[in-house]
Amino acid sequence: MTRNAVELLSRLIATPSVSRNEENTAAILAEYLSEAGCEVERIYNNVIARSADWREELPVLMLNSHHDTVPPAASYTRDPYAPELIDGRLYGLGSNDAGASLVSIVETFGNVHRMQLPFNILLVLSAEEECSGEKGFRGIYPQLGRIDAGIVGEPTGLQAAVGERGLVVLDCVSHGVSGHAARREGVNALYAAVDDIEKLRNLSFPRVSGLLGDISVNVTMIQAGTRHNVIPDECRWVVDIRTTDVMTNEEVVEYIRTAIPETEVIPRSTRIRASTIADNHPLVIAAKSLGASVFVSPTTSDMALMPFPTLKIGPGESSRSHSADEFVKISEISDGIKFYTDLIKNIRF
Repeated sequence: MTRNAVELLSRLIATPSVSRNEENTAAILAEYLSEAGCEVERIYNNVIARSADWREELPVLMLNSHHDTVPPAASYTRDPYAPELIDGRLYGLGSNDAGASLVSIVETFGNVHRMQLPFNILLVLSAEEECSGEKGFRGIYPQLGRIDAGIVGEPTGLQAAVGERGLVVLDCVSHGVSGHAARREGVNALYAAVDDIEKLRNLSFPRVSGLLGDISVNVTMIQAGTRHNVIPDECRWVVDIRTTDVMTNEEVVEYIRTAIPETEVIPRSTRIRASTIADNHPLVIAAKSLGASVFVSPTTSDMALMPFPTLKIGPGESSRSHSADEFVKISEISDGIKFYTDLIKNIRF
């Protein structure tokens, strides 16, 4: 099993699949599953399969990971698309994020999809995860049917991520009146922005999540002015907000608008929502029974797009993701296949 998974991952590494350009890796995965005797469906560049003995009356467990990658970092010292196996490590773009989880889930599905389980298994190998694209999971979710719970394969060191914060990015515009700096004319939009930034710096939200903590607000970019002697009449600035499960993203945006009413506040998107799963959910209980510890993930994933309980867990380490000379250990893939297989056998819905 591990050998097959490593060979599949090597083929995927050698096939560029930057988000929105995953046609070829989708074809590889569809062919691989078909040759293993699975009935495969492809929607855009997402590859889907279902357990052989599908029964409509049973709950549905989704196994998910993604096969797209970010572009290779400029500091790579080796060819990102040339898989290299050195001292028990497989190097290449996407090997860790999320190739190791992906091939471990594929092999696990091959192990269990013909078993008589008390639930159905839906395999979803998704595209456009790295860009939260419209033809990734969010684009196909309405076509997938009932899903009761999901396992999301991402590099977590096989520890169970029971929550992750949501993300809202705000484009803010503060207004003023232009004038000559020497005569102290006009109204300085930059000063107006500074005043509002200070308000956000000290802003407290009315509720705090027991699992995810406080909502965090950080101003990360600012731009104003055209000449040294002209009072700026406009200042544009960007706010990064990490949301939690106690307020919706839309509620957070409105709360901020109330705090700084003179400034335009425009969210780029509100779809990346906080995710949590209850400590007594069968997925969490099963993961803990196998020795997994639970934690809150600092990174976002397709969990944010899934309106059902999900557990994020997989082989590899998050610290290697999006880094130059990315790699995964072969032992991690082997451990991942065993863990996923044992996890499915231990789930009691």
